[in-house]
Amino acid sequence: MTPGDNGASTPEDDDPFGYLYADGQANGATPPTGGGGYGYPGSVNRTRPVGQRQYGQPAQTAQYGQQAATAQYGQVPQQGYGQPNPHYAAPETVPGGAPTTRTPLPGDGGGRGRGPNTRGLLIGAIAVVAAVVIGIGIAMMGGDSNDDAKGDDGGADPATSSSESAAPSRSATAPASETELPKIDAKAMNLGAGVTTASDVEGAESDGGVYVTGLNTPGAQVTWTVNGIPKDGIYTLFARYSTAGPHAAMTLTVNGKPFGSKLSMKNYRHAADGDFAKGWTKTFAWPTLNKGTNTISISCGAGDSCNVLLDQLYLKAGKVDK
Repeated sequence: MTPGDNGASTPEDDDPFGYLYADGQANGATPPTGGGGYGYPGSVNRTRPVGQRQYGQPAQTAQYGQQAATAQYGQVPQQGYGQPNPHYAAPETVPGGAPTTRTPLPGDGGGRGRGPNTRGLLIGAIAVVAAVVIGIGIAMMGGDSNDDAKGDDGGADPATSSSESAAPSRSATAPASETELPKIDAKAMNLGAGVTTASDVEGAESDGGVYVTGLNTPGAQVTWTVNGIPKDGIYTLFARYSTAGPHAAMTLTVNGKPFGSKLSMKNYRHAADGDFAKGWTKTFAWPTLNKGTNTISISCGAGDSCNVLLDQLYLKAGKVDK
């Protein structure tokens, strides 16, 4: 051997394909033959049959379809197919290991968890919607589509009390039970100077179609002495009348004292000037009366417009408009 050339007998220089190259052939490399080695002369033979171990005690060669022999290391016993490995234990079999069953959740009906209480939420939502609908219905039923007081044949503005500067609220109601109260026709009224009765204009509802006329003279008046008032309190005084042309307004006096603003006697029927037969309607006021006897007067005071015919006067308990 020359320095730098260790020959071809060492494993690291063993090129199995050395015979293909010129330098390999020069060093004696030959193609493989038979069951022996190949490459350089004296090369390490690394070939071995399949199934043989290189180190330690050789393992026995297993035939196809037969179970391999037990390895020396660890001496693992043989086991059949599908049988549990004796060296494996499931976590639930070890003391303190994982539980084998699932702990049911609170309210779990037989292993199946429940969601939120949607039935309760649905019932609550329905109750809220129902309450809103009922409230709207009550509000609509309690509304009043009329802005002015209406009579049998038209509308009227009530006279106000001395403490009121505008028409009383229409929300006032009558008592639960009404007592039959007095009523008077034109011919039974106490007529002042210059005031008379007549029946030539059609439409009066008093007995015989009689009505009071002559009230358009300043100072003219009619008086009604009312008996049988059951108790002190507020009552509704209705006056049936006719006017034609401009609106009228007269003075209302209760027990000797002017009552609030003027008694409105507007031309709600829109009757033409002088056409009293088409102007019949009614008005009302809410005076406070005493138990027993009271006096009510309608007069043509200073600044009043009194071109009216008066038919009837009557009372109802409480604040009503018809």
